[in-house]
Amino acid sequence: MTTLVQIPEDTPEQALESLAEDFDLLEDWEGRIEYVIDLGKGLAPLPDAERTEAYKVPGCAAQVWLVPRRAGERLLFAADSDSALSKGNIALLLRLFSGRTPREILDFDARAALDRLGLPSALTRQRANGLNSMVGRIREAAMEAEGAAA
Repeated sequence: MTTLVQIPEDTPEQALESLAEDFDLLEDWEGRIEYVIDLGKGLAPLPDAERTEAYKVPGCAAQVWLVPRRAGERLLFAADSDSALSKGNIALLLRLFSGRTPREILDFDARAALDRLGLPSALTRQRANGLNSMVGRIREAAMEAEGAAA
């Protein structure tokens, strides 16, 4: 069975700018958090078989699962959470990272991107730590994929 790979039409930087423009249109953080939650509503639920400890992201306030998949030279990510906000946060990260090459993921400064959106400062410390853990898992998958390709 052949899987169709959805290759992003933009760069991670362009995806960030698009998200930043959307954030800038919203007047306050309540609206921005609601936007992030809405992003999460677009994620397909993970099958129970992938809701395992192996895919669980440690350090999150909620349960978050992140499943990396290789598609040729690219990494695709599927994710889910039992929390609407965490699900939105991971959906935002997938907008930046899913469908990219490992090198694109590793070269993109996720911390600066999240700071550009102002997201870490709008979250509780525990949720901001969880967001950083999600980014860490994505980067780990990219490093493993790059190492496997070498």
